[in-house]
Amino acid sequence: MEQNVTVSDRAARRIVQILDKEDPCKMLRVSVSGGGCSGFSYGFDLDDTSTNDDLVIEKDGATVLIDSISLMYMEGSEIDFVDDLIGASFQIKNPNATASCGCGTSFSI
Repeated sequence: MEQNVTVSDRAARRIVQILDKEDPCKMLRVSVSGGGCSGFSYGFDLDDTSTNDDLVIEKDGATVLIDSISLMYMEGSEIDFVDDLIGASFQIKNPNATASCGCGTSFSI
């Protein structure tokens, strides 16, 4: 599967920090599901298994999995980690999103 989603340096560092406290087989799974205040929402979970239809992104010791259905909604996106006055969170910079909520976890296309 062609890689058309990227992981920022900040996100890779944070993923490594999170996974350092977990089972060595764990990876970060990013998914898209229906719901949220803008129509779709991003999910972030730890997973120890990848499937044949997953996009597997490896960067600086961090491994991210995205299933093929979610990938359709995330093409061209960047997974970033932001730590500011409002709080720390993973954020998806999605060029296909026409609207998103204030918290950055839901979007519409």
